[in-house]
This record gives sequence, C-alpha cells and structure tokens, in this order.
Amino acid sequence: MKKAVKILVIIVGVLLIAIAGIASYVKFALPNADPAPDLKVELTPARIERGNYLANHVLVCMDCHSTRNYNELSAPLVPGTLGKGGERFDASMGFPGTYYAANITPAGIGEWTDGEIFRAITTGVRKSGKPIFPVMPYSNYGKLDPEDVEAVIAYLRSLPAIKHAVPESASDFPMNFIINTIPQKAQLSKRSDPSDQLAYGKYLVTAASCGECHTPVDKGQVIPEFAFSGGREFKLPSGTLTSANLTPDMETGLGKWSQEQFIARFAMFRDSANMHKKVDFMKEFNTIMPWTMYAGMTDSDLAAIYQYLRTVKPLSRAVTKFQPATAKN
Repeated sequence: MKKAVKILVIIVGVLLIAIAGIASYVKFALPNADPAPDLKVELTPARIERGNYLANHVLVCMDCHSTRNYNELSAPLVPGTLGKGGERFDASMGFPGTYYAANITPAGIGEWTDGEIFRAITTGVRKSGKPIFPVMPYSNYGKLDPEDVEAVIAYLRSLPAIKHAVPESASDFPMNFIINTIPQKAQLSKRSDPSDQLAYGKYLVTAASCGECHTPVDKGQVIPEFAFSGGREFKLPSGTLTSANLTPDMETGLGKWSQEQFIARFAMFRDSANMHKKVDFMKEFNTIMPWTMYAGMTDSDLAAIYQYLRTVKPLSRAVTKFQPATAKN
C-alpha cells in the first residue's frame, strides 16, 4: 500500500512539473516571433496618400485608435484625435480581459522602428515582444501586400504627435496564457490588379476584415462555415446590435441587392447630414459599423467588394438588427 501511494505521489509530482513547464513555456517563451524586419519606409507623398486611404477607409485603423463620437450615428471620429488610442474593450463587451487601442501617433510609436511597426501590424507582436489581443485583426493584415502595409506605416509617421497615455492591456485567466499562442507568421501576398475585380474584391474584403464582424462566433472565434452570414452580437448601452448577413442569400442576405444599391448604402454617409446625425447612445439605436469611414472608399473599390461577396456561399440567416435593452426587461 505504501509503495502504491509513493508511486502515485511521484506520478502526480511529475505531472505537476510537466504542467508547470508547459505553462512557463507558453507564458514566457511565446509568442515565438521572428525578429522585426530591417525596414526603412520612404515617406513619399504617394505612399502617405495611399496609407491615408487604407488606414481611414479600408483597414480603418483609425476606427479603434482614435476617439469616436457615439452620440452621432455610426460614431464618426472626433477631429483632432487621429491615432491617439485609448478605446477600451472589456468584459462588458464579451472580451476575456481589458484591452486598449494603442497610441499610434509618433508620440506613441515614435521610438519603434518601421520593422517593429510592420511586425505588429502583420503578426500581432509588439516592440516588447508581447502579443496583441486580436481585436486588431492582424491575421488579416498579415495577408496583405507589403507595400500596402508600408503605406500605412508612412501615414502613421505623418500623423501629428498626440501625447496621450494609454493604460496597459491585461488578459484574464486563462487568456493570459492563450494569448501568447495566437500571433502567427504573416502570409503576405501581392495586391491583385483592380482589373481582376473578384480577386481584388477578395483582397479588399480581407483588408477591411468584413468577416470578423459579419460572421457568428463561438467562444470568441469566428465559425468559418458560417462566413459572412451575420449574426454576431455586440452589446451596447442601449441594446444589442447584430451584424447583417452579407452572403448572396435571396431572402436574408444581399441576394436582391444590385451593385448600385450596395454602393449607394455607403455613399449616403458621404453626406454631412448623415455623417453627423445625433443619437442618444444610452437609449437609441446606434451602430459600431464605421459607415462614415468606409464611405470614403471609391465606388470602384466598393463595386469590387460587392462582386466578391456575390461569390461567397449563400447562407440563410435572418437577424434582428437591434434589440433595445428595454425589450429584455
């Protein structure tokens, strides 16, 4: 009997040591990221202009890294806050921790090399080597053309420096371990020629991360087989917002939408009357969909996105766009 107990104690001890070793490896040795590339981005006017377009109207980096006015429809950006960071994502929104968008003006990342910024955008690893929680869709950005990433870096370098201290992000257990396993090596590609509308549309949909919001999730992970079918819920003070079905399903998706209707839906937010429509964020419907930012895309780019979405698998998913908080009482 004593021998059996002794053997059991040894086995348990070995298991505990193994678990501690694995936990230590995940916590301290990961992410196992490659060194930041030796990169110096030339700040040409054309590159900065391209980066401006991408950061504000396609990748919409400024959506999270600026201050948004949630008392106006679609929460347009507050002038003078571009890149200052500070947007908070926490448990009230379903996040496994508390995360803050970084200050990406020269006051925040001025001491980062271009290669370190490139690595952060495409793999989710900070200058310090610590991982970024994937509320920033770096897995998508890591599939882009390096020239587009460099254009964004050039644009960030051109921003006015805004001194704004942002709190450090922190994950709850067990995400404080899991987060170290998330960053992956980038799978960069060549931007498709706009003349190949479907391929270019797919590239833009990846860059804009449409699938991140317009796909249902399970435990924070998008469900690939339901891609673009909508149904992801977002908790707002005024109620629950649910993303739309973007598949070409004839009854619940975009199947009956023409290309002209699709473009017009975005273009309406180019009008200042729609760009600054007042709402009571605590009581009325609002949306986190940055319509006012995506409205800055060219009609040809929006057309390419539309044509690509026409090719994804049609899935039937009817959603209730908004459920007021009072409806649950």
